Amino acid sequence: MSVRTLVVVRHAKAGHAPGLPDSERPLTPGGERDARAAGEEIRRLVPGLTSGLTPGLVLCSPSVRTRRTAELLGLDAPVEIERDIYEAYPDDLLGVLRRTDGEIASVVLVGHNPGVHELVAALTDARLDGFPPGAYAVIELDVPWEDVAPGTGRLIHVSRT
Repeated sequence: MSVRTLVVVRHAKAGHAPGLPDSERPLTPGGERDARAAGEEIRRLVPGLTSGLTPGLVLCSPSVRTRRTAELLGLDAPVEIERDIYEAYPDDLLGVLRRTDGEIASVVLVGHNPGVHELVAALTDARLDGFPPGAYAVIELDVPWEDVAPGTGRLIHVSRT
């Protein structure tokens, strides 16, 4: 059984506009810059991994801010928009991950807080002080996607964002 890699990304900083639905909020200029920088870090050698990370799939919430974050990450992988990631709790996110094709070795999930923060904590038993906009965590899993559950991951890296 090969090790699977999951990168959990919180969307970058989004702006607020009166009358704009939450799902339509765009990234701020700083958020756009931070998303590009996160993508550069993810594409480079991430501490704890033996080679650069090339994801097989990006799972993304349908909101404007998460789709733009995923785009700016610049990862050479197919992007699937998953409605179940928007306003999701960790159990919802685990359900999305469990549906992933078993042939895919690495996945990037782009979502929202508090769900993504709580997912990282649940999978790894790590205590994170926070998970700000644009943050990401790299997690190794020794189980197939269908068996991903709390406590089955090892936290390899958390961004300083």
